[in-house]
Amino acid sequence: MAAGPQGSSSITGSVVAFPGGRSTGPLQVGFDRMELQRILDLYGRMVAAGLWRDYAMDFAREAASFSAFRRSAERPQARIEKRPALRGKQGMWTLFGEVGQVLKRGHDLSNVLSPLERKLLKVVED
Repeated sequence: MAAGPQGSSSITGSVVAFPGGRSTGPLQVGFDRMELQRILDLYGRMVAAGLWRDYAMDFAREAASFSAFRRSAERPQARIEKRPALRGKQGMWTLFGEVGQVLKRGHDLSNVLSPLERKLLKVVED
């Protein structure tokens, strides 16, 4: 049935839901440009010091993580995780050690990376 210029059609204005439904949040968590720059800067200095050789990144719905390896066949020596759901609690950043222990948590990435930064400090004698 055709509708005239001022007439109405037999189809009413109904809204059809898009398949898949609405998501409640982002499809995955990621690092922004400044966060990734800070992490990769540390990674580069650790590689130059001979402490790390490889890395991996994982982006999931709940968290994003950066893992650094001494050798690619081993467990990560360090893992930096961003979990925005914890932003209001103990902080969205967590630093995990080689066996999965929590080394540091916080709201600021620089503070969470400080235990790794200390490994780069060398004592200089006069």
